[in-house]
Parts: sequence; C-alpha cells; structure tokens
Amino acid sequence: MKRHFLASILALALMGPSFAAGTIPGISMTQQLDELARPLAGGKLFLIQAGTTSTPQNCYQDTSLTLAWPNPLTLDAAGRVPQVFCADGIIKIRLTDKNGNQKLIQDNLLVVGPSGGGGGGGTVDPTTIASTGDMKVAYGTSVLTGWVRANGRTIGSATSGATERANADTQSLFQYLWGADANLAVSAGRGASAAADWAANKTIALPDLRGRVIAGLDDMGNSSASRLNAVMASTLLGAAAGVQTFTLTTPNLPPYTPSGSVAVTGNYGSQIGFLNIATLGPSQYGGTGTGASLTQPIINGTFTGTAQGGSSTPFSLVQPTLLATYYLKL
Repeated sequence: MKRHFLASILALALMGPSFAAGTIPGISMTQQLDELARPLAGGKLFLIQAGTTSTPQNCYQDTSLTLAWPNPLTLDAAGRVPQVFCADGIIKIRLTDKNGNQKLIQDNLLVVGPSGGGGGGGTVDPTTIASTGDMKVAYGTSVLTGWVRANGRTIGSATSGATERANADTQSLFQYLWGADANLAVSAGRGASAAADWAANKTIALPDLRGRVIAGLDDMGNSSASRLNAVMASTLLGAAAGVQTFTLTTPNLPPYTPSGSVAVTGNYGSQIGFLNIATLGPSQYGGTGTGASLTQPIINGTFTGTAQGGSSTPFSLVQPTLLATYYLKL
C-alpha cells in the first residue's frame, strides 16, 4: 500500500511539466501511441487555431513565446511531443502518423497557465500576443527574432533557397500568406495546397512594403467606401498603386484664356470699267469699253503676348514621411 502511494505521488510529480505555464495538458512532453499502443515515431502534430479547419496557430519553445516551433511538430523516435508553450486561450490539434494518417483531432483544448512563465503572477491575455501574419513597425533596420521584414523577398524551408529567411520556423507564415493572398508569388507556381508547397521546399514572396505607406481596404467587411477605387483594386488584399512624381498633361489643365492681343492691317482696291455707245442705225447700237476689275482685300495680322505654362517638370506626390521598417510575425 505504501509502495502504491509513493508511486502515485511520483506519477503526479512527473505529470507536472505537462501542466506547466502555457502548455496543452496531455500533449506537451507526452508519448503518443497509435491504436495498437505503438509509439507514433515520426508522427506529426498540427497546431491549429481553434474553430478553424486548418489555420496554423503558433506555439513556442520558450515561455517568452519568441522561438516558434515548426508547424507541424515532428514527434521523436519514441513518439514523444517536445515541450510546447502557447499563448493562453484555446487551441485545436490534429495528430497523424508519419504517413499522414489521422490519429486524433480535437478542437477547443484549453491552454493552461500563465504564458509568461515564472512562479505566480497573472496570466497573459492571448489578444496581446502577436500572431502569425501580424505586422509591426520598428524604428531600426536589423533582423528581429520571430519576425521577417516585409520587403518582397522570400521565405521557405531550410533547403528552399529563400532570400529573406530559409528556416523551418517560417512554415506558419508561409501557410498563412499562401492562403491569405493568392497574388503572392510561389516558386515554380502554386500546387494543390500550402502544405504541399511547403513540403516541396518552395518559397513564397513576402508583401513588398519598401517605400510604401499602408491604407485600409476599401471595404474591410463593410460595403466599399469608394475612396480608392479610382486608382486601384481597392478591395483586394495586397493591391498597390501610386507613383512618386507626376507630370501634368493637357487634360489635367483647367480651361484658360491666353493673354495677348492681335493687330490686323489690310487694304483693298477696285477699278471701274467704261463703255462708249454709238448709234449705228434704227434700233441698232454699238460700242466699245473696258471691263470692270476688283482688287481683293489683303489682311495681315500679328499676335503679341506672353507664353503660358512652364516646362512640364514632374511634381512630388509624397506626403510628409518618416521612414522605419515593417515586420511580419512568423
């Protein structure tokens, strides 16, 4: 009896880490088995946003929630899930074997404990934690852990050849961007799914915010406000328009009256002909004369005035601007 009691106390002690701050009870640091009680060696654990079909949810290797795990996580040779920390709230998981056969799917699992770690203290509101795809502006130019710059370069796996970041921790953002914006270029073209393209070691382009300011979509869940539709596809995520300078053309000008005067001079003349008539006999007459002629008017005009307009020099359209760096959360 005493031995059984001590074993129970030891089991509870060993279970403790599974319920550490910001973990998923029964998942983190546990061995996963198949229906024949065999370890799921090489299995895959997909971490998904609660209430969605497959939208990735970031979980982390540290209690500060800065070092993201790849998603899905790969179980070790013993079928064990590594230590996983997530923002407080709820989460969905999907577990498969190494061949992709689904073994478990569960939604609305509770993430337990203060995500900030430490002993005691308050919990972390998950709405204050940056999620995959979130943006921030930093007053600097360096590379930040857990973030990539929105510079039009590419992200992908460690063997993808991506130019901004080639690492497993970009998978969540890769899949997020793949689903959010169909116009972001994928190397060798888009495949059947984001997961398939990731597995094929493709890259995806990041939004290009170099030298650009951000505006809200013209609808954002409401009817279109028609504030930008004259210059761009104003309800399309990622649409871009605008130029740095512009040169006016004639249709851009308002109607105007040139300033000046016109001086006109002219002359004309005429010549009248004469006719001599003589009587030749009864009811007979004859005569000679010269024909009439008319000189056409000759008019000369000159314009005197000042040339209007300038030299068609382009003018700036840039608003008062301060430069910083845009980042996207992995």
